[in-house]
Amino acid sequence: MPGKPTPMMQQYLALKREAGDALLFYRMGDFFELFFEDAKVAAGVLDIALTTRGEHDGEPVPMCGVPVHSAEGYLARLIKGGCRVAIAEQTETPEQAKERAKREGTPVSKALVARDIVRFVTAGTLTEEALLEPRRANLLVAVAPVRDGVGLAACDISTGRMELEECDPQALDAALARLGASEVVAPEDWDAAPPEVIARPRADFRSEDGETRLKNIHGIATLDGLGTFTRPMLAAVAGLIAYLDHAGRGTLPFLLPPVARGSGAHLAMDAATRTSLEILEAQSGGRTGSLIACVDRCSTGAGARQLAEDLAAPLAERGAIEERLASVQHFHADPLLRADLRAVLRQAPDIGRALGRLVAGRGSPRDLGQIRDGLAEARRVRDMLAASSDRPALLARMSDALGGHAALVDHLARALVPSPPTERSQGGFIASGYDHSLDALRETSGNARKAIAALEAKYREETKTPSLKIKHNKVLGYFIEVPAKHGDKLMAADSGFTHRQTMAGAVRFNSVGLHEEASRIAEAGAHALAAEETHFDRLVGEVIDAREAIAATAAALARIDVSAALAERAAEGDWTRPEILDEPCLEVSGGRHPVVEQALAKTGERFVANDCTLGPDDRLWLIGGPNMGGKSTFLRQNALIMLLAQAGSFVPATKARIGLADRLFSRVGASDNLARGRSTFMVEMVETAAILSQATERSFVILDEVGRGTSTYDGMALAWAVVEAVHEQLRCRCLFATHYHELSRLADTCDALSLHHVRAREWKGDLVLLHELARGAADRSYGLSVAKLAGVPAPVIKRAKAVLDKLEKGREATGGLAAGLGELPLFAVTAQMEEAEEDPLHAAVEAIDVDSLSPREALETLYALKAQAAATDA
Repeated sequence: MPGKPTPMMQQYLALKREAGDALLFYRMGDFFELFFEDAKVAAGVLDIALTTRGEHDGEPVPMCGVPVHSAEGYLARLIKGGCRVAIAEQTETPEQAKERAKREGTPVSKALVARDIVRFVTAGTLTEEALLEPRRANLLVAVAPVRDGVGLAACDISTGRMELEECDPQALDAALARLGASEVVAPEDWDAAPPEVIARPRADFRSEDGETRLKNIHGIATLDGLGTFTRPMLAAVAGLIAYLDHAGRGTLPFLLPPVARGSGAHLAMDAATRTSLEILEAQSGGRTGSLIACVDRCSTGAGARQLAEDLAAPLAERGAIEERLASVQHFHADPLLRADLRAVLRQAPDIGRALGRLVAGRGSPRDLGQIRDGLAEARRVRDMLAASSDRPALLARMSDALGGHAALVDHLARALVPSPPTERSQGGFIASGYDHSLDALRETSGNARKAIAALEAKYREETKTPSLKIKHNKVLGYFIEVPAKHGDKLMAADSGFTHRQTMAGAVRFNSVGLHEEASRIAEAGAHALAAEETHFDRLVGEVIDAREAIAATAAALARIDVSAALAERAAEGDWTRPEILDEPCLEVSGGRHPVVEQALAKTGERFVANDCTLGPDDRLWLIGGPNMGGKSTFLRQNALIMLLAQAGSFVPATKARIGLADRLFSRVGASDNLARGRSTFMVEMVETAAILSQATERSFVILDEVGRGTSTYDGMALAWAVVEAVHEQLRCRCLFATHYHELSRLADTCDALSLHHVRAREWKGDLVLLHELARGAADRSYGLSVAKLAGVPAPVIKRAKAVLDKLEKGREATGGLAAGLGELPLFAVTAQMEEAEEDPLHAAVEAIDVDSLSPREALETLYALKAQAAATDA
């Protein structure tokens, strides 16, 4: 029978039950060890050796481990690999374990060091600098479905920022896509939860608990001063705080007062639109090729995170947009101020995240140094802004938030060395002259080391052993060492030396004098470390007392950085300030796609700019032309211009008048979602359906090649009906690109639709793409010419041309694919789909009274039905 598990394995298994699905980092000396399935998973993710240790139930126990001193790097890789980790630390020393064993009456030789899980490390609860991306926020989101609404609580615990909102269940996917959370938690009984959501007990999501926790955290009697929060919002924040409490084992991180996000304050975009426009991440994955990679010129990580938030959630309120644009304009008009300011910002540490670590109890002397240096740089920024004239309102408010820290900065400057270390266990971070008693302890320790050197010289002289040395290690402390051949001299009873250890080539001793000096060093060093630790705690306490003011300064620096960076980008790319209007228009002169233009510039090519003028009488553009001609680029560039403008940025155009949009939709490009059982065409139809059901008259929609994923007749019919629906029912601004030039007939019946095409020319048998937009319908699609450009073999092109000629002759004979469609009533005259007409042949059969027919009448009726069927088939 399998033997009983060892005490250590019993302890490990108990902790593993507590850790649940998280990998358990079990501290053993200088290593974190993992066992069983945890070891197999970690070894695979980390690509480290998998070994075994002992047996359990008669089987070898898989094991792997990582050094404690380099654990952060391994944790980063595990978190990136989708793992969660529970850290089980030793909560007592081996000596304390032995003392406990004596008190409990158990054998000292079997004393097991106590261990406990001190923290769960998860993707959404990171604060360590080494585990976070400097230019990307790290959001934890809690979702609470309550009745007909859904509450969301989003928090970046590295800076303490928290945001609450309520949305319709149908809008949840769009909200989660906007937030881009690293981790999402939700009630375990939520049937509609995505598979990646972490399930938590339903009891954690009670709105009453959320209200109570917020009051306790911020020391207030009512939430009225913080804002208006709905019950779903409070339920979500309850779940969020409960999860943070669980992850921190009772220690909460830094949490700023929550901000309620109102509906309608931001430009709404669904997940498909964000993916299509590649706002924060390219479709190929990663930042390269995305809008933010093209726009980001921020000097600080905090500024880059704020810019990402601005682009992910553009504004929908004209006043707030104009405030941001005025701030950008201020820096754009003063290149010298902009350059000087950006130089100062580049020196500013990330005080928001340093503050988060200090408040969470994971801070270091280096974090205190960053607070000191960052607040000092903030004071310089404030002075620079104060010297500039005609500051816009937003910059004036941000400047006001940069002051008020003079006493704290001066205190930290006196207390800390210029470059404090990351670790505080070895001391050395409190500056000389700050604490005279600490200076005295350090002097004592330093003098004692000189005394050790003098003692070594003395012993060499007395023993006539020039090779005698006084050394130190962690096990023995200070000791005297001589080569083995001189050991007998010191072994004599009257030598004054005490034997400690015999090595292969040396002998080690102690002496009364050495013991006294070592004690002096140890005592002075211990007292010095204790004094520094006390100072550290006091300084951290001062920072925590000022945490909200420091957080406001960090936010102000980030906002100023974004304004200066957008001004830099505008000057670099010759971008212009857009005019923001309430009327539904989009008038862009010389518009360019920012990402494509930047990519072409690297190769020395010039981007061909195009105009776009959408208004009440010309709000739907039908755009034709060949593949590779620039239709998709034109669609996306105008969507990005609107997005940038409403985010508060200048835009890549010579002139732009932007009518505010409430929603932005992009159905461009083909993709599938096989994991959810959706083909390319199914995905296209789902996205199109979302647009048709959610867009309003204030929305801006771009649609590309609707209906291309099915048969020609089905596809063109769908495209035709969608164009009519957009024109008659949605009545929004829309750019619709298509290869179905038969749709041009809709211009005869849709008064707000105009025809456009991207220009192309054939020269000596080759296709020349001009990338210019012109009025009028495209004459043809140039599909065979594009295929030739792509390298399709000449025999295939020749055969395709022969087939095309035959098809076009047949189409001319029948009036074309769109023959008769122009006579159909418009889709949305009554804003409803018409019922399908009744089959006349079926109606004729139903009308026959069979019992009243004579044999001759029955035969004549049969001939008539046959003739009617033949006419219908024809």
